[in-house]
Amino acid sequence: MLLPSLLALTATLVPSALAVFADDAYHVDYHYALLGAPQQHATFFHQPRADSKASLLYTISDKLILGAVNPRDGALVWRQNLSTSATGAAGFLRAGEEQDTVVSALGGRVAAWDATDGRLAWSVDFKDAHVKDLEVLELPDAADAAKDSIVLCGGSKSTVKRLDGQTGSVKWEFEDTSGDTPYQVSTSATAIYSISLSSSMLGGLKIKVISIDPITGKKLDQYTLASDSDISSVENILFVGANTASPLLAWTDKAFKTLKVNVIGSKSTASFAIETPTSEEIEQVVLHAPHRINSFPHFLVHYQTAQSHWAEVYHADVKTGAITKAYSLPKLGGSGAFSTSTVDANVYFTRITSDQVIVVASTSHGILGRWPVKRAEQGPLSPLHAVSEVAVRDNTASAVRSAVFLADGNWDMLRNGDPAWSRPEALAGAIDAVWVELPPEESLAYELEIETHQSVLGAYIHRLKRHIKDLEHLPGYLQSLPNRLFSSDEAVDTLNKLRRDSFGFNKPVVVVTETGRFVALSAGTIIWNQDALKLPTGKKIEQVDVKFVNGTIAAIFPQIDRQVLLNATTGEPIETNDKSIFEAVQIGPRDVSYKVVGSELKGYLAGKEEAWKFSPIRGERVVSVTPRPLPDPVASIGKVLGDRSVLYKYLNPNLVFVTAVNDVAGTFSVYLIDSVSGAVLYEASHDDVDTAQPIPAVLSENWATYSFSLRTDSSAASKGHLLVVAEFFESTLPNDRGPFGSSSNYSSVRPSSGALGESAKPKVLSQTYHIPEPISHMAVTQTTQGITSKWLLVTLPESNSVVGVPRQFLDPRRPVGRDPTADEQTEGLMRYTPAIEFDPRQYLNHKREVLGVKKVVTSPAFVESTSLVLALGLDVFGTRVAPSSAFDVLGKEFNKVQLVLTVGALAATVAFVAPLVRRKQINAQWQAL
Repeated sequence: MLLPSLLALTATLVPSALAVFADDAYHVDYHYALLGAPQQHATFFHQPRADSKASLLYTISDKLILGAVNPRDGALVWRQNLSTSATGAAGFLRAGEEQDTVVSALGGRVAAWDATDGRLAWSVDFKDAHVKDLEVLELPDAADAAKDSIVLCGGSKSTVKRLDGQTGSVKWEFEDTSGDTPYQVSTSATAIYSISLSSSMLGGLKIKVISIDPITGKKLDQYTLASDSDISSVENILFVGANTASPLLAWTDKAFKTLKVNVIGSKSTASFAIETPTSEEIEQVVLHAPHRINSFPHFLVHYQTAQSHWAEVYHADVKTGAITKAYSLPKLGGSGAFSTSTVDANVYFTRITSDQVIVVASTSHGILGRWPVKRAEQGPLSPLHAVSEVAVRDNTASAVRSAVFLADGNWDMLRNGDPAWSRPEALAGAIDAVWVELPPEESLAYELEIETHQSVLGAYIHRLKRHIKDLEHLPGYLQSLPNRLFSSDEAVDTLNKLRRDSFGFNKPVVVVTETGRFVALSAGTIIWNQDALKLPTGKKIEQVDVKFVNGTIAAIFPQIDRQVLLNATTGEPIETNDKSIFEAVQIGPRDVSYKVVGSELKGYLAGKEEAWKFSPIRGERVVSVTPRPLPDPVASIGKVLGDRSVLYKYLNPNLVFVTAVNDVAGTFSVYLIDSVSGAVLYEASHDDVDTAQPIPAVLSENWATYSFSLRTDSSAASKGHLLVVAEFFESTLPNDRGPFGSSSNYSSVRPSSGALGESAKPKVLSQTYHIPEPISHMAVTQTTQGITSKWLLVTLPESNSVVGVPRQFLDPRRPVGRDPTADEQTEGLMRYTPAIEFDPRQYLNHKREVLGVKKVVTSPAFVESTSLVLALGLDVFGTRVAPSSAFDVLGKEFNKVQLVLTVGALAATVAFVAPLVRRKQINAQWQAL
């Protein structure tokens, strides 16, 4: 009875069902859903519902993304892309008190969004005007109703409009035909003020204020402030209050010597001399005032120099228009940020420095709360601006949370000085990335190669020394043994920063952003963040040539003529005069480089001497030049057919794929060019193309794909979006190498000379497919040996997705008008269909939305089955794919613990049963006698 019991116990260790191909979503990938740098004037806490006790954090970023963030964990609640309606504007965002909507304005569009889920409530477009300012009208008799919005529009004339808070319809509008430049609008319970600027004879700017009746839209009064001697540009205007609590208009002179403040509605101006505690020059002045209508009219003026900052607090009397200075906050070193909070009618200011968070009341300089900032691992805090919420009990600040935007591009939440979360908004606006190839810790293949060239005794001694040296790794191996047992792959070791893992799944990648910042990621974890260019605020770059060269990141920025060299492991800058490194970036491993000059493509020998030039036909301009990726390993020089014959591939490492368009004629052409000789090996053209849409292309091995959209107003029968694939062979006949079969050598410099002639050009098979939506970018998976099947990775901007299309779906040899034969089925060919629907199972991002993808870069892992993928742009999304399944790696669902227990149970069973069996055999022999 004991043996059956042991067998039953062993059987219980085996699960009832095994999933061999489990979904790896959210386990092998990572996603940074980003907004961009939050804009100070459009960032605030707001309760999405009047009865809600919790607030959300709302902002419009510099990327014109409107979003709501959960202050608890930093998770993105919802976001909307506003840049589709207008570009080049800052955008406005407002929320009325106890309102369940937030109102945005950008370009000529004003829209209201549900504060909880971001759904559009209403929108209105002013096509002939540009929104200059937006405010929510806070009237005492409209506390429970949807509050109206006041919009200041500029264009051929300045117009103030009142929009219905429920529908967005225009209730009334007021036109200012004076020709003055509209600047901002301010609201109060009794009047709406339109502020505009006009030039004076001395070159300064005068401020004109027009008061408007909020009910009828009729003009009530108008006056002009004597500001032309102080204001030379709009940058001198510090603040225009938007509600009854802060009806202020403040400005300084260009030298920051005098502060002037006007209570809007009164014609008097208070003037204050700006006292500098040190001899440092003031670089920035910011005025902070409350936004709640029931707040005390108190405000703070923040002064920032290159090395220190301080502030002054003022009180305003709205009835008399008097302004008085209440107290000053002392000068502290480094940069600082201030934010304003309101509890009931009381106003509190939060001061955030590199090492502490301080809360003071607007009525007194006494400190109500102080907390040290704990951020040692990331270095000192460098705040740029912040918004805060304060909890006050018994005249003491019991808690404060501040969303702080930092100089390193991170958006951090501090709760009583402790970091709660951090959003790496520095990654938003990524323009390129490069994979870092970490050196192996040891090379077994190299050691074995040494032993093969030694005598038997020498090889034995070498191996013995190698095994003794391996004992150094035994303690570390024993420590990692539990992790190896309980997980199928190795997680990134953030303590050791960058390291080489066994499978290459954690290969680091360095992302370059448009602000000149370099950010290193390993398995989704940020390793280092370096501002290499230190560009001025607002300066952006559009192009970078970046390579990984001998343990360093080398980058060239042609737009600003700058070169950067960073340590790939630490991100530290490297000073060098070695120009060969940057020449390697420009040329790469190829002998010939090329660049677009005007409407021509020119090739340069060794990056200097012009070797050839190519001009597209029919007045077309070159759109893109796509070379074969490096490396691009080829596992087989031919394609094996179903009857075991071979079609030989046209393999040329010097191929480049050129796309060109004619915007007027609506034509689009592709050219396959040998970059050594400049010879055109293949060309094709298409008509009725929408050249304003993206035309992505990719070249890999012996095939190329490209996609384009047809014009909707064309007379062609076909409409929509097309995907074209072209495959290049030496010959279309099986087992025939064409002219290469009888040729002893081949010259890329003269590919069409001698006996080969024009027959040396590749034989091309192509096919076209309709796709359901446009493609903005293409890439191809890469593996170490090129044995694994390839996927075409396409970016779909309309669905915010990255899709992997198996290469066999795009085979141009798919039979047309008939079913495949038995041999063709063996090859995996299927019947040609004119339309391709993207399989939902091939969406790499699954249910996530990956916004603003501009580029997808791939890299092989150490195992042949797997390719690493990184999509970058606004969002950053990384994953790994196995186009031919993970045939060389155990799946994460493989239960190592169960295997060990099963083997242990079987070993115990055998150890227990073996003596019983031997005894039975001995007894049987004695009984036989």
